[in-house]
Amino acid sequence: MCDEHSVDDMIELNQRGGDWTRRQLGQAGLGTAAALLLPAGANAGGKTLAVKEAEVSIKTPDGTADAYFVHPASGRHPGVLIWTDILGLRPAFRQMARRLAESGYSVLVPNPFYRTRPAPIAPAGATLQDEKTRTMLFALAGTLNSQTHLTDAKAFIAFLDAQPAVNTRRKIGTAGYCMGGPMVLRTAGAFASRIGAAASFHGGGLVTDKPDSPHRYINQMRGQALIAIADNDDKRSPGDKDVLRQTFAAANQPAEIEVYAGAMHGWCPPDSMAYNKDSAEKAWSRMLALFDKALA
Repeated sequence: MCDEHSVDDMIELNQRGGDWTRRQLGQAGLGTAAALLLPAGANAGGKTLAVKEAEVSIKTPDGTADAYFVHPASGRHPGVLIWTDILGLRPAFRQMARRLAESGYSVLVPNPFYRTRPAPIAPAGATLQDEKTRTMLFALAGTLNSQTHLTDAKAFIAFLDAQPAVNTRRKIGTAGYCMGGPMVLRTAGAFASRIGAAASFHGGGLVTDKPDSPHRYINQMRGQALIAIADNDDKRSPGDKDVLRQTFAAANQPAEIEVYAGAMHGWCPPDSMAYNKDSAEKAWSRMLALFDKALA
């Protein structure tokens, strides 16, 4: 997941001047993407679909999860479950989900920390440069584990399958960012009969030496995968991509695994200090290609 090393890298990038300026960071903080507007989504025919959106509550064995659900205004469409990064459910992820819905998907983005508090997790104007905020976020992340990932995935998939806007004849896709990467692999492996596509973006801790390491779920998967790796994450753990490639190959599971040169951990969400527009758009296009192929 996002760790102190990743945060330090993001702060250093911001101080040097990247796609985010200090002024933009100060304006946006955690929780708004007002300074960076994403393009509208479009389906395979190039049309931007009208959408409906709602804040929803989902019962789980551990409580009630608050979540954002957005889908095309008419018809039934493949479901997609998005796992957020360590900053949780916020406007940037609502914006990303809406864009995906405009492309023809029914998208659910839960608050991963619902057991502790509802979204938003961080106060308006807070940033990862603030030590108190970092400490709070890492403590929240520490309350989640492989078992909570699976418990939540089961409840969220059931929610999607119960919605009239979801076409249950089609497989579900799942995508995750930062700490959401491990959730993606575990979801795709544990619920292989339902998950047809899995995408991880700058996912942290995909390969560990623990029995419940996310990469150990690959041999249970029955869908296609996209693993987009941050350049600085790869430099710290250069062997992880090889383990992932070998594991997917041994499981005979198709996977696109790529290190995004020059893109730092956190490069995809538009409110991240490490946001890299060109690399984020490339990753988005690869996700759309995966979903269009695997969920059709």
